[in-house]
Amino acid sequence: MPYILKKINVSKAMKIEEFLLENTNLDENTINSLVSKGKILNDKNKRLQKNQVIKDGFINVYVFEPKSKGLKPLFETFHFAIFDKPSGLKVHPSAIDNEYTLLDEIQYYLGKDASLVHRIDAQTSGLVLVAKNPYSQMVLNSMFEEKKYSKKYLAYVEGQIKEAVNINKKITNSKGIIKLKMKTSDEGKESLTKINPLSYDNEKDITLLECMPITGRQHQIRVHLDSIGHRIIGDPIYGIDEKLCDKLLKKSLTKEERYEITKADRLMLHAYLLEFTFLNIKYKISSKQEFQ
Repeated sequence: MPYILKKINVSKAMKIEEFLLENTNLDENTINSLVSKGKILNDKNKRLQKNQVIKDGFINVYVFEPKSKGLKPLFETFHFAIFDKPSGLKVHPSAIDNEYTLLDEIQYYLGKDASLVHRIDAQTSGLVLVAKNPYSQMVLNSMFEEKKYSKKYLAYVEGQIKEAVNINKKITNSKGIIKLKMKTSDEGKESLTKINPLSYDNEKDITLLECMPITGRQHQIRVHLDSIGHRIIGDPIYGIDEKLCDKLLKKSLTKEERYEITKADRLMLHAYLLEFTFLNIKYKISSKQEFQ
């Protein structure tokens, strides 16, 4: 339950930032962040804007207060930590809600200065890198922007893939009824995924792949594999009818119905290996989760 509603009475006219500094224990950076994200509302439930003067009544402030369920970092140094995220857990809350996310554990164990360096889909399991302070955030963000790292995934896909393949197809928004869905298109952004088959199950007709996204587009591995006719097992978005997808995302189907459509209880995509250099030290971190 990360976002906690706090109601604060207004006794005199002040700019919202000055009022919160004087009447709460929030620091300036946190206040500016809350204002910019629309998490401070007036007594009519309307967003307060930067430097807006409040005169009377009360304001509602949604403050992020992390709650732990015991998911601790897999690996940690003074400057960064790595979490081994389970499938089904969002890395960050998407709105003002009470949903538990990985950010709860990040800030519960590492403090409010800790921040995500990159993200993976809620349905994807595996490694997530977290900066513990502003310095490491700057360095690690730059590392990701400049692609000075190696991130590898495992995926089970429909059908047999016999040889390594480089999927070099541009990706853009699909503009269909599923707003977050992407597609390959000549009008999209350059996208490259390298895949290598590891094993094939003849009975189930599925291939275990190692996937390395060279670029970092939304749903990149999922989109690219579906584009070559090898949908990832358990994917609730790609390779299925959009009307069924809409029902899946709205969770209006039974567990049995979901399984019948997706062929698995989860998306079979796992971020299992992360390699990078930080302060002249090379790190190679592997996930400890079982993936099968």
